[in-house]
Amino acid sequence: MKKKAIERIPYLGLKKKLRQKDAKYIGITAIRIVGHEKHLFLEMYRNAKNQTEPLVRVVLNKKEFGTYIPETGEWNRRKIMPDEYYDAYFIWETPGERGCTQKELEKQNILQNSEDLERIKKFCKGVEVWDSTKWWKYIYRYEQNISITARRKTEERRYERRQNALNDRISHTKELPEKKILETADSLYFHHAHYLYYKKRGCFAQIACSKCGGVMTDRWKEGISFESQLQCGIEEPREGKVGICPLCGAHGEYKCQGKVKGYHSKSIHLFLGQKYKDRGMVLRYIKVTKKWCLGMIGGENGPEMFNSSEELAGVEIARAYFEPGKKLQIDYHKYNWYDGKDFWDDCNLYGNANITIGEAPILKETYQEMEGTIFQYSALKEYTAAVREAVNPISYFERYQQTPQIEVLVKLGLIGVVKELIRYRYGIVTDQDARRPDKFLGIRKESVKQLIAAEGDPGILNTMQMEKRMQQVWTGEQIEHLTETGLGRGQIETAIRYMSLQKLLNRIEKYSGCEYGTKCSGAEQKIRSTATTYADYLNMRQSLGYDLNNTIYQHPRNLEEAHDEMVRESHKEEIDKRLNEVAIRFPDIQSRYRELRKKYFYEDDEYLIRPARSAEEIVMEGRTLHHCVGGDTYLRRHDRGESYILMLRDKKQPERPYITVEIDSRKSSIRQWYGAHDRKPDQKNMQRWLNQYLRQLEEQPAAMRTRTA
Repeated sequence: MKKKAIERIPYLGLKKKLRQKDAKYIGITAIRIVGHEKHLFLEMYRNAKNQTEPLVRVVLNKKEFGTYIPETGEWNRRKIMPDEYYDAYFIWETPGERGCTQKELEKQNILQNSEDLERIKKFCKGVEVWDSTKWWKYIYRYEQNISITARRKTEERRYERRQNALNDRISHTKELPEKKILETADSLYFHHAHYLYYKKRGCFAQIACSKCGGVMTDRWKEGISFESQLQCGIEEPREGKVGICPLCGAHGEYKCQGKVKGYHSKSIHLFLGQKYKDRGMVLRYIKVTKKWCLGMIGGENGPEMFNSSEELAGVEIARAYFEPGKKLQIDYHKYNWYDGKDFWDDCNLYGNANITIGEAPILKETYQEMEGTIFQYSALKEYTAAVREAVNPISYFERYQQTPQIEVLVKLGLIGVVKELIRYRYGIVTDQDARRPDKFLGIRKESVKQLIAAEGDPGILNTMQMEKRMQQVWTGEQIEHLTETGLGRGQIETAIRYMSLQKLLNRIEKYSGCEYGTKCSGAEQKIRSTATTYADYLNMRQSLGYDLNNTIYQHPRNLEEAHDEMVRESHKEEIDKRLNEVAIRFPDIQSRYRELRKKYFYEDDEYLIRPARSAEEIVMEGRTLHHCVGGDTYLRRHDRGESYILMLRDKKQPERPYITVEIDSRKSSIRQWYGAHDRKPDQKNMQRWLNQYLRQLEEQPAAMRTRTA
């Protein structure tokens, strides 16, 4: 649209005021030739005499439209009105005049005469409007058609560019060595697995081999007659045992015919990296499946084995393209349900059908293909060998492009640090532009060797960073022990105001009764729990105004009792009020204790579990362990019998809160369990213990459970 030429065209002007009292705005139209092309001009004036300058000038041609504001001299692409189904106002109206009904719009916004309406209809030929009195709809829908057409063309051009780029990537992608991939998968990951399906009938067994597909019947057990003793040809087939096919001699695993439902399969995902264009790299995500089928046919004695087979097949799921100076592009393999054909697309699916790319083994050919690419020195091979588990090379390359220091970190052996970076946990990085590992991670230079010896353990790293921020110098042993306690910076700073770090560590070890560095999960969890309790105790002592320079306060004889005393003293009035309140509101919890104890009590050599004795005990459990079990929600559930609060304790300290369990009353399943500060102490072992407890509830009657002393 030639905007400057349009601006030079004189305004049409409103010479006299119309007599219609309700009319506020009057529209005048004209056809003008601009750049050898017809243009429709619509100028809107206030209903007043001698209006020489319009409020707006709307200009249309076959392909474009524009709105000119004479007062500001600006052009815009706003339509004559917003979406006609939601807002009823025009671009020339003031904000205070908006929100009119359709009838009011007709009265307030009119054309100068019928010729203007005919001119609009003729120019907007092809636009359908049911009520011709709403003259503005001709222009609105004409503008709408122009916008939709332009949008479609833009989308078509964008789609065409994407398709051209997709076809270019496909054309420059090397051919997939399918046969080699299948052979490698069968050898390394499926281990050339074969199955021998069997069905016993007396002394005979029918065997079907998935390798050769043959089916035969032979004797596996000697009979009474002399001839039968000479007929034994095979060993007794047993489920899960390895045998030899009598026909082809292949080794296979015996599988009972009755346990096979047609077919069964195993799948594995693999990554194959290939060089792309000059220095780029494409990572191909492949799924390989091995399928074993058993053919059945109706026989005299029911279904009989007819044949057996095995099939190895693979499909490429996604391709990740890396090029210098370009963003990562992932293409996905999709299936068209309408024409039954596969195709590649440059975007993923949506919702639950989203295609995910997980961790998987990397084929060794990938490392050879990396030579001469931007990832030649990425240390992916060294990282994969160090972690000794499946990795996602796409995530690795993404992080390597963002943080090239990963190469040095891997070669130094800081695998734990690299794992954190690959998971996009960049909070461990202090200076992302630094080249030296100590500055990059924000630790003392002397600590790097210890971190390397710990293989970049994130816990050790966190302690070393804390040491640097606190401007402290700790020994290697102190760093390891402090990591084991799990204490935070604020807890440590509070403690070392009144004692040395070594004294703090010694007291935690003494209170816990466990030694540092045992690598025992139970001991580590005990140390961590004790450290939290001791730090919590010191913090409460300090907040209550006690002089912690007094060693009696620093080093109580019984930490648990001293901690509980501080909890009660810190919130004495609040706790007393709360305990009185819940005792009145939930008296049934105490009255039903004996009944619930018969059902839920259990103990072994290490732990015991029992229901809460009263509502007050539940509240104090939450206060002591600093979690939310003492809230009305849990008390109400326990009182109504929807779920019950159980106390899991160490048998050596049966009154010392350790873990709180909420169990569903209807189906004997654990809803949740937590220790101090909403953590799960010794999670694997305790989860195993609780699973055993649930089995005990289901299998054994209450009378057979161990009773308390």
